[in-house]
Amino acid sequence: MLAAAAMLTLQIQGQDPDDILKRVERNMSSENRVFESTMTINGAHRSRTITSRTYAEGYTKSFTEYLSPAREQGTKMLKLGNQLWIYSPSTDRIIQISGHMLRQSVMGSDLSYEDMMDDRKLTELYTAALGGDEVIGGRKTWILDLTAKVSDVSYHSMKMWVDTERYVPLKEELFGSSGQLLKRTTFEEVEQIAGRWFPMKLTYKDVLKSGDGTEFTITSVQFNQKIPDYIFTKAALKQ
Repeated sequence: MLAAAAMLTLQIQGQDPDDILKRVERNMSSENRVFESTMTINGAHRSRTITSRTYAEGYTKSFTEYLSPAREQGTKMLKLGNQLWIYSPSTDRIIQISGHMLRQSVMGSDLSYEDMMDDRKLTELYTAALGGDEVIGGRKTWILDLTAKVSDVSYHSMKMWVDTERYVPLKEELFGSSGQLLKRTTFEEVEQIAGRWFPMKLTYKDVLKSGDGTEFTITSVQFNQKIPDYIFTKAALKQ
């Protein structure tokens, strides 16, 4: 038992945390992608499901159109760099979300607009260190301790449990500058798509609010597609 533990310790020490994080990014990031998804918000008293289609280019541009239910249908969201606009068909208005409004919940979910905005590469935002290992759902993982190296980041530190074979995160915990745990994410239904491992189901939990979290399931995804330039314009919000 002691010999096995010592061997595992040597294996952990031989890993480069920055290399692990880069390999995670190669799986999770892409030049662009088009995907459809369902978002089930499990509130304290009821649950509701919203479907959407998203076009994303790198981590600076994204366009989302909500498809159902009828109450949300036609609502659109455009992100360009650090700017975010939302179009509401009920008012026929385009509203820019900025400042403290970015911390508000997206449609009552456990995700904030800030969460959706900050899609930069983790290697640009955090310094990584190895914090141990753990088995999650029968999969061996390395635990990465990530500490922010830039000031304009939503979470001061993160813990990430990375599958040692597939290099995808299976769990994340996000902390504020005080060290308080703010949010927890789990990643499931990992599939191999276009030469990469990718989780098709993510569950987000804001630990500061009631409810059983928000389940985000990707129903279809295509990587490295040609996306027309007009998609990423404010004019497309009203089309």
